[in-house]
Amino acid sequence: MPPDSRVTVDQARSASSEELKALIHDVNEEALLALLENPNLTEQHVCRLLERVNLPAEVLSAVAQERRWSSSGAVRLRIARHPHAPRRTALAALRQLFVFDLVRVSLLPSAPAEIRRVAEEIMVTRISHLAVGEKLTLARRGPARVAGALLAEGHPQALKLALGNSFLTESQVLKVLAKPDVPARAVAAIAQHSKWSRQYNVCMALVRNSQTPVPAVLGFLPNLTLRGLKEIAKLESLAPHLKKYIQQELRRRTPASTGAE
Repeated sequence: MPPDSRVTVDQARSASSEELKALIHDVNEEALLALLENPNLTEQHVCRLLERVNLPAEVLSAVAQERRWSSSGAVRLRIARHPHAPRRTALAALRQLFVFDLVRVSLLPSAPAEIRRVAEEIMVTRISHLAVGEKLTLARRGPARVAGALLAEGHPQALKLALGNSFLTESQVLKVLAKPDVPARAVAAIAQHSKWSRQYNVCMALVRNSQTPVPAVLGFLPNLTLRGLKEIAKLESLAPHLKKYIQQELRRRTPASTGAE
């Protein structure tokens, strides 16, 4: 090791709190590892260090393995979302995060795609155990899959918030409507929503769903294409009362067949 580098490493191990503020920006990996041995290093220093996008993976692993830092939520958050964190290290940190830190990670474009996906999965598995206030906040601000899971759960207070969530996608709404055990109030809320009730694919899914209120179904039928109506009419699982309304709409669209009867 060149003499200059040895000096940097020695400085890193014994630097004062003020000197550490400059040394955390050092490009020498050995110096950065030596910083972790410095008794003057605080959580604030470590958090600043972890904000470095160009931080080597070895340094991230070393921080995660140091018990004094691995117990810090702020440190775990920064490790989990860091683009250079080794996969196992990031996932281990992710699983220990609080739910709203998971939201932050899942919505962060710079975080690795797998980490964002796993963050969403963890939130979905925790939904049933969350307090009502946490569910409402997640319904309002959570990512698409989480908003969809809350919608499918059907909590009365969360429905309107989840449907108004800017991250909620049509695919998530369709997944909710396709669930065999979706609560009737969730279906009704979608059918009555000013945005989602105007989406063609959602309207098709609502007409197929036996729990959609009849007045809503009757309102959707005139807006469906003839092809769409015929597709739905062929479904064996279609409720008898829905089939009757669809047949009526088909006859209305085809006057010639009506006259032949």
